[in-house]
Amino acid sequence: MIHSVFYLLSKLLDLLLAPLTWAILLVAAAVVWRRRSAAGWLAGAAGAVLLVFSSGPVANGLTRLAEAGVRSTLRPGVVYDAAIVLGGGIDPDASKASGRVELNPAGDRMIAGLELFLSGRAQNLLLSAGGPEPEEPVEADWGAKLLRSLGVPADRIVLERESRNTRENAERSALIVRERGWKTLLLVTSAMHMPRAAASFRRAGLEVDVLPVDRRHGAKGGNWLPRVESLERSTGALRELAGRLVYRLAGYARS
Repeated sequence: MIHSVFYLLSKLLDLLLAPLTWAILLVAAAVVWRRRSAAGWLAGAAGAVLLVFSSGPVANGLTRLAEAGVRSTLRPGVVYDAAIVLGGGIDPDASKASGRVELNPAGDRMIAGLELFLSGRAQNLLLSAGGPEPEEPVEADWGAKLLRSLGVPADRIVLERESRNTRENAERSALIVRERGWKTLLLVTSAMHMPRAAASFRRAGLEVDVLPVDRRHGAKGGNWLPRVESLERSTGALRELAGRLVYRLAGYARS
């Protein structure tokens, strides 16, 4: 029950932290506001929010902040019992529609897991990626399909298909790790997501090395022309930074 409530609240928080949501709320307030001057200011503020957060320099700055200090701790010469690859790199709905695995911009997670196995750095791949309807094919299922097609033996792929968020990724993966007796673990996820993910796995009692992938900030700030891609990056960074604070306050992460 507590997990379900937290899941619902986290989705609501995601919605409220989106600049697009702020702009919509400002426009709605402008529509219902009776004073014409105030309505004009509210509408202008909505436009300014979208303009600012869809610009390259702002998106790049927020992304750089979210990825600051994230470094790989992959140990040379170590063959890990398992690489734990977190979900987020596959679009399950698009995959279901096309019948083939459709990667999204975070697909580096799956590619990194594949590289680790094929290079002999990981003996097993644990795909932790569930969904709200586990009776339907979830992201972990699509990931296993992709890995098998690229040469990874089925008995080397372990699925954790019940988790819906980072906290559940950690808790459910910990059960599998202990059941199988794995000792050396490598966590694979996007650089922006890694601080919260690694802290959640430590809170679940697992000591993991980390391999951050899918870095999103560039060396240059970009231009000020509004772009949807920049708005998406700004939104992702804001949500992740807020998510770290929420996890810390709720006791779901350990530094």
